[in-house]
Formats: sequence, C-alpha cells, structure tokens
Amino acid sequence: MQQRSQLWNTVGLYILLGAIAIVMLIPLLWLVGTSLKAPTEDIFRFPPRLWPEQPTFHNFVTVWQSHPFGRYLVNSVIVSVLTVALNLLFCSLAAYPLARLEFRGREFIFTAIVATIMIPFQIVMIPLYVLAVQLGLRNTYLGIIFPAIASAFGIFLLRQAFQGVPKELEEAARMDGCSELGIWWYVMLPSIRPALLTLAIFVFIGAWSDFLWPLIVLDRPEFYTLPLGVASLAGTFSLDWRLIAAGSVISILPILIFFVLMQRYIVPSEAGSGVKG
Repeated sequence: MQQRSQLWNTVGLYILLGAIAIVMLIPLLWLVGTSLKAPTEDIFRFPPRLWPEQPTFHNFVTVWQSHPFGRYLVNSVIVSVLTVALNLLFCSLAAYPLARLEFRGREFIFTAIVATIMIPFQIVMIPLYVLAVQLGLRNTYLGIIFPAIASAFGIFLLRQAFQGVPKELEEAARMDGCSELGIWWYVMLPSIRPALLTLAIFVFIGAWSDFLWPLIVLDRPEFYTLPLGVASLAGTFSLDWRLIAAGSVISILPILIFFVLMQRYIVPSEAGSGVKG
C-alpha cells in the first residue's frame, strides 16, 4: 500500500512538472511560430494559431541579410567568453584568501562583499559610465566587460567551495615548499573545478543576455552584441513582427543550445563543489 501511494505521488509530481514545463514553453513556441509565418495576416488571425500552416525560413534570411547578425554573434561570443575567463580568475583570487587565510577583518570584508548583491545595477550605472569614459573604454570590448569582471555571487560561491577542500591537501603542498599562489593554482582550483564550471555557466548566460550596459557604453554598430542587434531590428521593422521574432530566435538560439548542453553539469557541480548552507 505504501509503495502504491509513493507511485501515485511520483506520477502526480511528474504531471505537475510537465504542466509547468508546457506553460513555460508556450511563449517560446509562440515566438518560433511567429518567426516562421509567411503572410502578416497570420499574426493577427483570430482565433490565433500557435504554429503556421505553411512555415517558412524566409524571415530569417531577410533578417540576416538586412543586419550584420554574424558580426553581432561574434561580438557576443567574444564578450561572453572574456567575461567568463575574467570572472573565474578574479573571483577565485578574491575567494581564496577569504576562505583559507587568517587575517584581521576577513569576515567583515566578506560580509561587505556579499551585501553588495542587494545594490541594484542602476545605482552604480552612472559612476561606471563616467569611469568608462575617463578610461577611454567607450565602444570597446573591454568597456562592455569591465563592470562584470568579478561578482559578489561568484566570490561567495567559490569561497564556499574553497572551504570544502580538505586542509590536508593545502598543508601537504605548503610542506613541499609551494607558495600561496602555487597552492591556489595547483591545489585549490583543481579541487573546486565543479564550482568553477557552475559559475562559468551562470556568468556566460548573464553576459550573453546583457542589454542595459552595452546599450549605454556603445554607440557604434560594429560593436553591438546580439541583444542590441535585436533592438535595432525592432526599430527597423517596427511593423513586421515576423522579422522581429526571427531576430529574437537568432539571438536566443545559441544560448539555448549552450544551456541544453551544459545544464546537466549544474546540479552535479553544486552537489560536488563543497557548497554549505
């Protein structure tokens, strides 16, 4: 009887999760369906159709030829990859002493860093822009990247992971004459590889979809990322929702593929990273 009850609970849970997944997928399916519609009238047909009767890829060809989406794609890849690399470097360098070294004010510094998570980006947006202008970073890749080269969340995540590494590994390396920087590079980083991978996934998704800061710091189209490219597309084809939907699909397709390929690492990474509550 107990096994039967557990079976029904499992079935009910899967049904509930399936229903939630369907609700979450409807907007995405609607976007894809709109991008494949041929006549404009199909968009405003009542009752509405989720999928067109005669799907076509002509909208994607029109969008790709009218705007340099290839360049936007390359810019997004460059910005996202560099942001991930710099985040892993600086967050791990900041998290290691906060987790493993003893010094006065360590807990206060960590608390202050974590507290910055509550500060909205809009508050620091203007000072960051003034700094970017003074440093000559407008319309550059570095200008897009530099506000995100480190994050309080990344420092928190990696600090928790560093605390889960056995002290015996660190002490053995120190007895062999390894420096603190060597311990960080040769011992600690390989030990928290799952947490580094988790952070890389989140940072990449955030950098790829960022719109506000690139909009502020860029005014030359050759440096536009995909979100800005889609925004400019909406200005060009303000009355043709098929082309706007096609541009949106082009923008989200790479990050969707990336997430599908990498999401299986997220839960195992968090489970094995030594993160403690």
